Amino acid sequence: MTVDSCTSKCFAICLAMKSNNGSQEPRAKDTKLGTIQEKDDPPTIEDVKSWGESFDKLMKTGRKVFREFLRSEYSEENMLFWLACEDLKKEENPELIEEKARLIYEDYISILSPKEVSLDSRVREVINRNMVDPTPHTFDEAQLQIYTLMHRDSYPRFLNSQIYKRLVQQTS
Repeated sequence: MTVDSCTSKCFAICLAMKSNNGSQEPRAKDTKLGTIQEKDDPPTIEDVKSWGESFDKLMKTGRKVFREFLRSEYSEENMLFWLACEDLKKEENPELIEEKARLIYEDYISILSPKEVSLDSRVREVINRNMVDPTPHTFDEAQLQIYTLMHRDSYPRFLNSQIYKRLVQQTS
């Protein structure tokens, strides 16, 4: 396929694939926001059990494992967006807030992004209004919508996945 025959979204996807050295999976290190550091310690039996009882606990102590699962489902962008929003909330410098908000918008909200997250039109309108003067809370409604999506949609599948079942076996 030539660039001339691509739509703008296809062109953005082609560029992303090229920047991934041919890999079709988006990777964390490709984000303009940088890689979020995650703990590399193996999970304890208590951790793994708590993940089966609570999505909130999984999001506190099991992000790396859950992100691996999301990657296997081609929905890692949901976790990356959520983490980027968490990072933005910690920012105090107005110039950095504006820059990070713009990068989050480009990476996860723009319809041209291959890592676009699924948001309803009302939340998109709120974000567009908020982007006029970004704050650390510009994406709060979108972040909640993605958190809820992961909780209701991805989390039950995670609990039934081979990734989680192996962890339960390994720690039992």
